[in-house]
Amino acid sequence: MKLYEFQEKLREKSDVVTTMPTQVGSNTGKSNGRVFYPIGYGADPTGVRDSSDSILAALMDAGTLQNGLDLLPGITDLGGIIIDFQGGNFRIGQPIRFPPGVGNIVVKGGSLRASNTFPDDRHLIELWSPNSRKGSKTDEYPNSLFPRKDLNNGMYYEDITFRDILFDSSYRGGGLFVVDSARIRVNNCFFIHFNTEGILVERGHETFISSSFLGQHPTIGGDRGERDYTGTGIDLASTDNAVTDVAIFSAATGIILRGLANIITGVHCYNKATYFGGVGILVKAAQTRITDSYLDYNSIVIEDPSQVHVSNGFFLGDGNVVLKSTSGRISGLNIINNMFCGDPKHTIPIVKLDGEFTSIDQVVVDHNNVNGMSLKSTVGKMTVAGVGTRWMADFSSTLLFPNKINHVQYALYTLGGMVAGFPTHAVTNISNNVVLIESEKGVDGVISVFADQHNMVGEGNFVM
Repeated sequence: MKLYEFQEKLREKSDVVTTMPTQVGSNTGKSNGRVFYPIGYGADPTGVRDSSDSILAALMDAGTLQNGLDLLPGITDLGGIIIDFQGGNFRIGQPIRFPPGVGNIVVKGGSLRASNTFPDDRHLIELWSPNSRKGSKTDEYPNSLFPRKDLNNGMYYEDITFRDILFDSSYRGGGLFVVDSARIRVNNCFFIHFNTEGILVERGHETFISSSFLGQHPTIGGDRGERDYTGTGIDLASTDNAVTDVAIFSAATGIILRGLANIITGVHCYNKATYFGGVGILVKAAQTRITDSYLDYNSIVIEDPSQVHVSNGFFLGDGNVVLKSTSGRISGLNIINNMFCGDPKHTIPIVKLDGEFTSIDQVVVDHNNVNGMSLKSTVGKMTVAGVGTRWMADFSSTLLFPNKINHVQYALYTLGGMVAGFPTHAVTNISNNVVLIESEKGVDGVISVFADQHNMVGEGNFVM
């Protein structure tokens, strides 16, 4: 009896502890400390009923817990508030738009799926303020980071993390829209069934996208409907962003870079094959770095390259780099230390010119290795042997740009002993990427020639 009475007292104390509210809303399941649960606000984790209003209510309540601290001007530091979806599967009929001026928030752990009433031109989650100007400001970006002005103002969100979330757009609009925001993180997320963009970032700085997957249609490659893929996996119309360890498995375009100083590393693009008109990565802005990435049957297309770096990549299935001329200018381009593998029956060039370039400055395409594709480079080395007075080194099949050689070095070796008197010899013609070397006397000789198409800074093109 004493043991029974003791157990009853413990149970009563336990009931008191579990029913005591720790904070406003916790007794209804809405929150616990500074963690907010949309399910407690009436969101349906089974995905049967629309949960838009409930999720927005949880978000608005979370935004009221201010502590007087700020991040950037006008952005409240909410102290690490968490919106926890608790693994629910929520159907929404309207975008979940964050109130402007908030920061230091984590949103995690569930699935959002667009209902059949979701707008076709919106995104499941949106970070945008009514004070933000409509449209992209990419036209305002010069091809230089300087002069820099005060960029602290005009930001409406900072330090917001999206983690472990599945964004299912149900072929109605896109997944995530970020505008005029700083230091946003997207980690371990999954984006499917988008018609516009999986992720769209406009203006702002430093959105980091990592360890995530994006695809319009579920597939692991070789999809019969691949030629009909549309939409874009990631569209970055802002500066200083990073995309790291991301796979884009179906979309017309994997990544579009419309802002300055973005870095892409460890990305696998096997979205829509170039053969069907797809693009892996489309570069439309300067100061871009693409490293350690895998272009799987599709290409990197760079418009009027300006300080663009592509290195340590693997290009499979005739994937290559296409330099597209819009104004005919290239200024600063490195394509180095990459591997290319394709079908030898096609002999696709590893770097292809699309249009004519009239101004070419500081371009290095070198140290790439090739299997089953046509090697292109801005550097050529060749040895030619023969008896006579003329030796011709033809680099036209290797050098990237037509009729352009900037530097030539050569050596002449005579075989079978010295002839009477040392023969005078010289480069007598350079045209159409062919170097002609002649001597005054006929000899049994070998020429070794080095030629490149690399303009140094401020250097003109003195030889052709």
